[in-house]
Amino acid sequence: MSGTFVGMPAFPRAARDAVRDTTLRGNLRHATHTIRDKRAKAVAELADWQQLREAGKRIKDETLRHLDRYLVQLEESVTAAGGTVHWAADADEANRIVADLVKATGETEVVKVKSMATQEIGLNEALAAEGIHAYETDLAELIVQLGDDRPSHILVPAIHRNRGEIRDIFLEKMGSWGRPAPDGLTDTPADLAEAARLHLREKFLRAKVGISGANFMVAETGTLVVFESEGNGRMCLTLPETLISVVGIEKVVPTWQDLEVFLQTLPRSSTAERMNPYTSMWTGTADGDGPRTFHLVLLDNGRTDALADDIGRQALRCIRCSACLNVCPVYERAGGHAYGSVYPGPIGAILTPQLRGTTSEIDASLPYASSLCGACYEVCPVAIDIPEVLVHLREKVAGQGGRGHRLEKAAMKAAGWAMDRPAVMAAGERAVARTRALHPKRPPGAKAWTDSRDLPELPEEPFRDWWKKNRT
Repeated sequence: MSGTFVGMPAFPRAARDAVRDTTLRGNLRHATHTIRDKRAKAVAELADWQQLREAGKRIKDETLRHLDRYLVQLEESVTAAGGTVHWAADADEANRIVADLVKATGETEVVKVKSMATQEIGLNEALAAEGIHAYETDLAELIVQLGDDRPSHILVPAIHRNRGEIRDIFLEKMGSWGRPAPDGLTDTPADLAEAARLHLREKFLRAKVGISGANFMVAETGTLVVFESEGNGRMCLTLPETLISVVGIEKVVPTWQDLEVFLQTLPRSSTAERMNPYTSMWTGTADGDGPRTFHLVLLDNGRTDALADDIGRQALRCIRCSACLNVCPVYERAGGHAYGSVYPGPIGAILTPQLRGTTSEIDASLPYASSLCGACYEVCPVAIDIPEVLVHLREKVAGQGGRGHRLEKAAMKAAGWAMDRPAVMAAGERAVARTRALHPKRPPGAKAWTDSRDLPELPEEPFRDWWKKNRT
């Protein structure tokens, strides 16, 4: 992954700052509760939801097991349909390919469909370094871009902003990016949406190059699919003369029949809709319809490393619905920026460390950014066992060493030795009970625990002694 978020603090420190922001917490609480309540109702309408969930899981697992075969089939299908396929091992290579393709057109502006993959590789920044302006056209992404901000949610990148903040951003920044916001702009959703629509329309009509990601790629036909709710994606995918799509290699599905499962599960699990308003599908190029040139950039960027992990690879099933974020008590309080990645929340806590590795402080902290309550697994439409992967990654991080992990390992080894010897354990319990009045409220080395919790009071006598007196 790109270094866009490098330099951010580790999750515990970033989250500590975030939970003190009452406005942020209020925005997150209102938005996540609203989305998850609507989603629950939409999912409850389907009597076969669990069967669809299992089907999605099996399709994804089958694809990942034979990913090499399906990717080759996809390349052949896209090429036969008039498209060109490029392979990118990492973010730098993907950015270089896209920048070269744009420069070959002679254009210096591109319009973009909302795309997690392009955020992951820091494409906007890479294009800017080459003198190319990339304009986000999704409403929430536009808010983030105009506000010189970072996305904090997979589905709703500006979830941390309220309507008043969005109005202020539009009034202050729109003019420097193009058409300014109307005078007297209010914070009503309709007025904000109209201001964005007017601002973006001139860009849609002027742009010769569009950049997108894709929700799915169908190997048997070379078809790419984008789900969206606003229509901006349809404009970006059809109006420009050149279309460049940057897509993670895990987004492929074998057949159209497989796609049918996700056409049912993704809209309900993400936007709580029976069917998303705009489903755009394109297969290569066609005379007189859509872009004249199509390029597909297949992105690895750590995905094959994740694929090699039998437990961790299930994170690659993710269809980016964001349902796990909306039920996570940690995300609700800390927000997305604390994760230091474009992939926040529970899925980010398992995906980011596998794509970027766990050598940095923030990446090593992400597997611990969870209470392991399991709510994320319950709502996942492809049954990713996020708690299982979190524990697996914690084991990896602990295996890397570090002072805290070495101390923990030594403490557990000592505890294991004592528990294997009942007489030693009993003597220790009695000694601790008799000296309880001398124990500090905040023992050395336990600050992280005692800052937010009280240590339990020790009983006057050990349980085993009490049992002998009262139950023998």
